[in-house]
Amino acid sequence: MPVYPGAFNLTLIGSSFGGLMASCFAIRHPARVARLILLAPALNFPDFQVPPAQIAVPTLLVMGTNDTVCPPALVGPLAEATFSNLEVRLGDDDHLLKRMFAEVEWQALLRKT
Repeated sequence: MPVYPGAFNLTLIGSSFGGLMASCFAIRHPARVARLILLAPALNFPDFQVPPAQIAVPTLLVMGTNDTVCPPALVGPLAEATFSNLEVRLGDDDHLLKRMFAEVEWQALLRKT
């Protein structure tokens, strides 16, 4: 695996398709990712495949119960199968997470570990 100076201990944050991309990166390079924050991630994208073994990257999954783009009923089980260290926050919101975004403790999450 190539070495990228300064690219370890990454905190990746992704919303929707960006959450899918962050997840795919973490699946391929779990040692390079310190934390994932996934906001209504598109894990229900047809080409997404759950890895053969769960990855242990600490992952916060934020989803709205009214999300019709990435429904929790589809995304939740895929996330549970993918990440062994998963925290799920489900609230009364839609795909844009306008309410829930403001409730995330960004300062604490983004502090260096």
